[in-house]
Parts: sequence; C-alpha cells; structure tokens
Amino acid sequence: MTSREQYAILRPKLSEQQWRIFLATEAEKIGFGGISQVARESGSDRKTIRRGKAEMDQTFSGARVRKEGGGRKKITGKDPSLIPDLESILEPKGDPMSMIRWTTQSLSTLVEGLAKKNHNIKKSALADVLSRLGFSLKANKKNIEGVSHPDRDLQFQHIKKTCEDFESRASPIISVDCKKKELIGNFKNNGEQWCAKGKNTEVNVYDFKNLSDGKAVPYGVYDIIKNTGFINVGIDHDTACFAVESIRRWWNTIGEKLYPNKTELLITSDGGGSNGVRNRLWKKELQQFANESGLSITVTHLPPATSKWNKIEHRLFSYISINWRGKPLTSMETIIELLSNTTTKKGLKVTAIVDQNKYPTGVKISDDEMNKLNIIRNEFHGDWNYMIKPQ
Repeated sequence: MTSREQYAILRPKLSEQQWRIFLATEAEKIGFGGISQVARESGSDRKTIRRGKAEMDQTFSGARVRKEGGGRKKITGKDPSLIPDLESILEPKGDPMSMIRWTTQSLSTLVEGLAKKNHNIKKSALADVLSRLGFSLKANKKNIEGVSHPDRDLQFQHIKKTCEDFESRASPIISVDCKKKELIGNFKNNGEQWCAKGKNTEVNVYDFKNLSDGKAVPYGVYDIIKNTGFINVGIDHDTACFAVESIRRWWNTIGEKLYPNKTELLITSDGGGSNGVRNRLWKKELQQFANESGLSITVTHLPPATSKWNKIEHRLFSYISINWRGKPLTSMETIIELLSNTTTKKGLKVTAIVDQNKYPTGVKISDDEMNKLNIIRNEFHGDWNYMIKPQ
C-alpha cells in the first residue's frame, strides 16, 4: 500500500485534530523534508502539519475541532478551469501505460503560461498540482544503445558456452576495451572526495586541450578467471595496433606467468572501435601476436548495442572511475598510481604501465593481406566468432 492510499483510507476515519497529529508523526519519521513530502502525498497544507506538531503533546478530543467544510479551499476547487488549462500547455511525456509522466517545461514557464490564461498560482502550489496529476522530476537515463540484433541472445549463449569450455581447460579468458580518454592536467574530475574543512581542490575553469599536458588513452585487459586488471596507458591514438599491443604487453608481463604452457587464449570484446568486428587491422595484428606467442586466439564479439555488458566495464572500469573520482589527473604518474591502487573487496588487482609509442591512424589492409591470415570462422556468425591460429 502506498502512502497516498494510506492517507486516503485514514482521512475520513480521524477527527481534524487526530488527522493533524497523525500527519505530524509521519513527518517526524521521515525527518528533514518530511513536512513537504507528507503535505504533497496527503494533499494537506504544510501549516496543518506544523500545527499537528505543536499539538502532539496535547490530549485527544473526540469532537470535531472545526466545523464541517472548514479549512483553506484547494486552488483547484476555487479555480475549476486551472487543470484543463494546465494540461493544454503541459505537453506531457512518458510511457502511456504508466501513471508517471514528465515535462521539459520548468515551473516558472508553466506559471507564466497559466498567467496568460488568467490563472494566479505560485510555483509551490503548482508543484503540488503536478504531483497530484502524476508528474514527477526525472533525469536523463542512459539506457538505449541501438537496435537489438535478432541473434543477440543466441550470441550471448555462444559466448557463455565458449567461456565455459575455456574455463574447464583452465585456459585464459580476457575481456578487453578502451576506457574513456582523459586530458592530463589540473582539470575537474567528476565526483567528490573527503577534504579537511576549508580545504578545496582548485582546478582550471576550462577543459581546453591546449591547457593540457597531453592525453591518456587507457586500454584495459581484464582477466575473467583470475580477477586481475591490466591497463596499458597510451599517449597517442586508440588504434587496432595499440589494442593488440596492450594485449601483447599483458601476456608478456602477466598472462604467460599465470598460464604457463597454455596454447590458447579467448578474447571477448565489443563489436566496434579499435577491436571491432569490421576492423581488418585488428585481425592482422592478432595474427602477428599469434605467430609471436604460439597462441591460438579465439575471439567472440558482443552483439551490436550491448557494449556496456562487456565484463571489463563493470568489473574493472567502474572501480577505476570510483577510485579516482574527484581527483584531478595532473600527471601521467598520478594516473598510473591511481590505476595501480584500484582494488575491490573481491580481490581485484590492477597493473598499469605507460605506452609511449605512436600509433598512426589510417592504416589500410588489402584483400590480399586478409586472404593470407590463418582465420577459422565459426559456423554461427563467423563475423562475430573466429579463431586466429599461428601461421
């Protein structure tokens, strides 16, 4: 039962004084902002609740405290055309199957619009009216990535089975992606951190690139089995060469020691960017890495519009963002230190290194070069699922 339903049931059963005291006790339970919330949900005036607070220590009276029909009249009762005129200018948005609606127009704009229709109402009263009409404050929510592919669920089942097969053989499984690029310098970083009273971290007003000391390009490799992260922080472009070099550095630094004598590697990634489905350079560079390491590299791409489901996003990148929130990334040393100190209660450990190499863009791979690659494509969506074996 909602609070509105509760108030609707109790209102006719309580005397005026009992009703005021009941509302006051409900506001007391909520604490700060309780009077406004209870007034909005019960349809009562704030003064009524404040009076109830003053009466809480008094003895209940069985008789009515005021005559029938007493009290301030609701503005909608005194102005019957207010609601129709309000709805005519609202342009409500939202799910037509839901009672919750929203509007992009501010209270000030709505008050001005109603004034043109000869309605005199304050913003606080209008907020209560909107609440009774089912409107609520809403923020934008990132949730839509694109059109869902018809084979999305089948691809996730394929990824799950492939991961289970590799895990049963204790072979390495990594999730890879490039985190958002960051400007190096005394710039604002979203989030808050605890500071001594009167101490503030002052940063540049503007985030202009020409005020920075370069950029950091963090490419991540997350080991799904060992729960470890590796970040190769570049200073140039996020290309397929950079992506594969990051995987190579992970294998040479950490992976080969964790998985000695293994001859296969599973990579899960999204379908775009430097490790994208259609990126020819990605496949050519993986072939070179396979030749060097002797590994048979299996790649499974997440289906379109599901990149946020990549495990590296919520098992590594999210904790990095939490760890360095509110801290200006003033130097590469600061970035490496913050990355390396990212941990979780489940034992996540992160290794971070700097990559000073240059990775030019616009590298083209010909059909002849592609035909020479040792690629074995899966029967199910060979564009998403393939193996690159050493030549």
